[in-house]
Amino acid sequence: MSVFDINNLVRRNVAALKPYSSARDEFQTQGTGMVFLDANENPNDTGLNRYPDPQQILLKEKLSAVKNVPVGNILLGNGSDEVLDLIFRAFCEPGNDNVITMPPTYGMYKVLADINAVENREVLLNHNFEPDVTAILNQVNRSTKIIFLCSPNNPSGNSFEAERIKKILENFNGLVVIDEAYINFSETNSWAVELQQYPNLIVTQTFSKAYGMAGIRLGILYASEEIIKILNRIKPPYNVNQLTQNEALDRLRNLKEVNTQVSDILKEKRTLVKELVEVNFISKVYKSDANFLLIEVDNANIRYEQLIDKGIVVRNRSNQPLCENCLRITVGTQKENTELINALKEIEND
Repeated sequence: MSVFDINNLVRRNVAALKPYSSARDEFQTQGTGMVFLDANENPNDTGLNRYPDPQQILLKEKLSAVKNVPVGNILLGNGSDEVLDLIFRAFCEPGNDNVITMPPTYGMYKVLADINAVENREVLLNHNFEPDVTAILNQVNRSTKIIFLCSPNNPSGNSFEAERIKKILENFNGLVVIDEAYINFSETNSWAVELQQYPNLIVTQTFSKAYGMAGIRLGILYASEEIIKILNRIKPPYNVNQLTQNEALDRLRNLKEVNTQVSDILKEKRTLVKELVEVNFISKVYKSDANFLLIEVDNANIRYEQLIDKGIVVRNRSNQPLCENCLRITVGTQKENTELINALKEIEND
């Protein structure tokens, strides 16, 4: 890879953009006793009458200490979908540029490409659900701006081999986005620790899975300071509300509970695997580094409806490449998993 320069990737209009400066950008709280008459807020104290910190500094500082990533390398968004969309909007010229995705994978990459009028070049994972590096690099041209890797992958659940990811990072002179929504359930290390090594690397994570905070919609992006500065130019000024910031801070202060829940989920996953392989119409349970399992059955459409009839909702992934007759099952509580196994056994004996 030639010398990487992020300025060669950013859209010209974004590079020239004068970003909006909010009241809280221009003057930040400096202790108590200040009278704020600058933001046209309702002055009556409701606990939420003031705009939130547009840079979420307290939350970033806590996250920085937990993840061992400098504050300047962190961007927060309204769910992972917002930070992914910001990447498209900052670096992909509509009607001209393209990105590469690897089905079967998270469907929002394609949706965001379509929304932003960006060509989505799909390169299927191989039959082990690993990236085909040669095929991926063969699809790259001068207009290829981003390669998306979901690891651990959704819906297959596996973490990609590190050497394959390294080859992509070292041989592609564009951005490599590694979506680590499920990293807390994996034994592999986050690629966020490699930011200094790879200036073209972006890592995204979320509070929706291991942290159990899907309802607050908080996504995390780690990248070089140069990339973060570009994305900050175009993000909405108050994209993460105060309630979300408060809840996320409380959760980060209670990591013992988070770790206990992750441990419990992994324990339940191991139990679930042992039970699933004994069901006669389940032909395969794929190895998973996530909080879900992909299973292959004899007829996914029929088995899906049978489970619905018994009050259990799983995800039918048969419409995805390489996932014919596959169901994706999220690991639930011990009670929920027991109900699932009992339902499968009843179906088996019908």
